[in-house]
Amino acid sequence: MKKLFMVSAAIIFSLTLLSQEADTSMAKYRKDALKVFLDCPFCDDDYVRREISFVNYVRDRKVADVHIMVTSQSTGSGGREYMMHFLGQNGYKRFSDTLAYVSMTDNTRDETRAGQVETLKMGLIPFVSKTPLSKFIKINYKPPVKEEMVEDKWNQWVFRTRLSGSLNGQKSYKYDRVSGSFSAGRVTPEWKIDFDLYYRENNDEFDTGDEIIESSQKSKNFDGLIVKSFGEHWSVGGRFDISSSTYRNYKFQGLIYPGIEFNVFPYSESTRKQFLILYSLGYSYNSYKDSTIYNKTEEYLFGHSLSVAMEFTQKWGSINTSIDWSNYFHDWSKNNLSSFVSLNIRIAKGLQIGIGGGASIIHDQLSLVKGGASPEEILLRRKELETRYSYFTHFSVSYTFGSIYTNVVNPRFGGGGGMIFYY
Repeated sequence: MKKLFMVSAAIIFSLTLLSQEADTSMAKYRKDALKVFLDCPFCDDDYVRREISFVNYVRDRKVADVHIMVTSQSTGSGGREYMMHFLGQNGYKRFSDTLAYVSMTDNTRDETRAGQVETLKMGLIPFVSKTPLSKFIKINYKPPVKEEMVEDKWNQWVFRTRLSGSLNGQKSYKYDRVSGSFSAGRVTPEWKIDFDLYYRENNDEFDTGDEIIESSQKSKNFDGLIVKSFGEHWSVGGRFDISSSTYRNYKFQGLIYPGIEFNVFPYSESTRKQFLILYSLGYSYNSYKDSTIYNKTEEYLFGHSLSVAMEFTQKWGSINTSIDWSNYFHDWSKNNLSSFVSLNIRIAKGLQIGIGGGASIIHDQLSLVKGGASPEEILLRRKELETRYSYFTHFSVSYTFGSIYTNVVNPRFGGGGGMIFYY
């Protein structure tokens, strides 16, 4: 036993020496490497650290030499455009650049993250070239394969279809759901066209022992959006909607609302900042399944709406807020005012807060069923109920402290992209 203890102690001592040597080597690496703060909620952080090992990742943006802020928006084909903003700090303030990577709708997760990494590497080279580690960087050039002009037989139209369902239950309860959708869209710099067809059905069955209680909810919807661009600040278009809903008491609803939008900032900067003002004016026809609280089975309505929305993404965090107002012309007291705000701020080193919420003042529930809803319909939310307001809120606080370096990836025993074990 004594001999085994001595051997174990020797092994631990040897491993400690190796660890100290590794730490010394790592300390030199950290001294020479470019300090990077990766601000990318869309990236696989562990994969990025493994593939781009010639920089030093830090958790505090203020000590970083370059702040990489990545924003994203969907493309017309169903993929995503990732705008990577390389913001130089400290001794690199004179360096700044923006690169874009676009993923296709059929890209796998691995293909997307590989494309992100290649773009990140390209953007980091001007910064790394000013560090001592630049002598270890080798740049390879691979000539592109000769490309042939390919005619787009779809003329930039993209189609998507989806079908889903679920079934679960037990002795006293059964639940099933089915939904399906189909969409078609075409997006160019001049036009934005989108059509969506949707169906959803939910069914519940309860066995109380004395009786069987059944409840169902169905909704169908076909909507469209057509928008024409006019320069970097103006857009003109409209939307239409044809739908039915057991929840909202619509046997049939058809509406069309043309509108005009102005963006204070150029649309080309939409991934970083937007200030939108949208005014719409339109008409709707409502046919109700049951008589409403206003003794209507159908009606023709004219109304308008005004929306103001702002979104900013900066190094300190992001803010997203909007205010929406609408009312009907036949009775201006039938209106709706809604607001929303979401704020995420980096207060100080390692400290972040997030807060948000929304509220609505509701005076336009024209489709409410006369006579209200049954207890089952209330509990299962199968019918819309009368209300004068609604609200929601959320908040979060996070604080991280300790080493500012986050270079190492270790996937053992789960985490870091490895297998997950449950104990």
